[in-house]
Amino acid sequence: MNERIPQAGLAAQGIETRADIHWNLVTARLIETAVARREGKLSADGPLVVETGQHTGRSAQDKFIVRDAETEDSVWWGKSNKGMAPEHFAALKADFLAALRDREHLFVQDLYGGSQPENRVRVRVINELAWHNLFIRTMLVRPEEHELAGFEAEYTIIDLPSFRADPARHGTRSETVIAVNFTERLILIGGTRYAGEMKKSVFGLLNYLLPTTGVMPMHCSANMGADGSTAVFFGLSGTGKTTLSADASRTLIGDDEHGWSDTAVFNFEGGCYAKMIRLSSDAEPEIFATTKRFGTVLENVVMDPITRQLDLDDNSLAENSRGAYPIDFIPNASADNMGGVPKNIVMLTADAYGVLPPIARLTPDQAMYHFLSGYTARVAGTEIGVTEPDATFSTCFGAPFMPRHPSIYGNLLKERIAKGGVDCWLVNTGWTGGKYGVGNRMPIKATRALLNAALDGSLKDAAFRTDPNFGFEVPVAVPGVDAAILDPRETWANPAEYDATAARLVDLFVENFAQFADHVDEGVRQSAPRVTEAA
Repeated sequence: MNERIPQAGLAAQGIETRADIHWNLVTARLIETAVARREGKLSADGPLVVETGQHTGRSAQDKFIVRDAETEDSVWWGKSNKGMAPEHFAALKADFLAALRDREHLFVQDLYGGSQPENRVRVRVINELAWHNLFIRTMLVRPEEHELAGFEAEYTIIDLPSFRADPARHGTRSETVIAVNFTERLILIGGTRYAGEMKKSVFGLLNYLLPTTGVMPMHCSANMGADGSTAVFFGLSGTGKTTLSADASRTLIGDDEHGWSDTAVFNFEGGCYAKMIRLSSDAEPEIFATTKRFGTVLENVVMDPITRQLDLDDNSLAENSRGAYPIDFIPNASADNMGGVPKNIVMLTADAYGVLPPIARLTPDQAMYHFLSGYTARVAGTEIGVTEPDATFSTCFGAPFMPRHPSIYGNLLKERIAKGGVDCWLVNTGWTGGKYGVGNRMPIKATRALLNAALDGSLKDAAFRTDPNFGFEVPVAVPGVDAAILDPRETWANPAEYDATAARLVDLFVENFAQFADHVDEGVRQSAPRVTEAA
């Protein structure tokens, strides 16, 4: 008997199909099959190159959670978590199962979500595309071969890009659907070829399950120093989360999704999913090297049809071109995807208002406040004359993936920070000397120097001042860093203009946090920024 085929197959789950089922194929066989089926092409250096068509990113407006007795009082219903009626899901499930019956080929992987054995879930993923099956095999944690025969799925994902949802019958917004049923432990994805939907569905699943056991799920990167000290990096897109955690002097635990248990920070995944557009061999050599490895899957990366050479600067297929590769393609990756409990937490923001200092020390209450705020600011657009920043608040630095109320995650974080005596830092990788269009981007050399001082403990010995607006502590001098950039007000040509911009940003913080005020204690509420008169 093939040890890669589980004893409890699809029939044991009530799934009937006439398809040839390809169980737990290894990477080379999946690539071979994808190429033979014309799902993708090999590039000159080995990666499989695929196109996702209309959907080049997540379809956030098409994601639903079944609203039933299990979820009615446990899910934070709203913009990020939209409800689906059980009867609509029942119709959707029936139509998915009917579609599975008629497939000629299905590809199935049995995988783990989570690297720590006591805090992981067993996930079965059923695909109609071989390259999708390769993607999820790359991204999740792969069981040892001897574990496959006895594998029994706790949760199942069925991903059929060719399926078209019917809004009238299924209660969807469009023909695309991502429907999560926690009661039936089933996730249905249809109408999109974007493979990231599978990865984020498992993340959402763990974000729902783990808090009930006291484990803190996190949308973050993590690395580990030579002394074993772990650092966690929260941050939205464009803040430097991947770049700053990819440090050759530190061991990479993971780049995107982690859990914080009593004993470890552990990666939810076994792979990385990095942006490819304008990737530079100079700025990110380790990630760039994966674009020349057999086993990497490249989504929407432009390739010359004759020479099969890649053009990572061409965004004609998508600005969100991506590469999925096993984490062990990164030379300094952790062998077991785990590190010790954190000694430092870094919250990254790219403040395009130019108001925040390059680094600040946070109390546990302030850390919870900024975690729930999840602030960054992006440039409003590329049109001529548009220079106003656009404030973005994504609670827990990952609102679309958090099924429960943000205070659940925020309180877990605050408790773990206090219990472990963790040092917390807010790092601004955005603008200094003025807002976007006036000032300059924070020098990466200064950011790295400040970050290194925070992680090696030397920054704790610096002299600090209290920021008059945000109340956190800011160092006044750090070896190797120009002291001028440490006080953002002093970097502006017009301090009065700084004060006005800071007041505006404070108002934005306060307005956003109003939705959480009744769910946190007084210490966190008192951590809100306040406009103060300039001296």
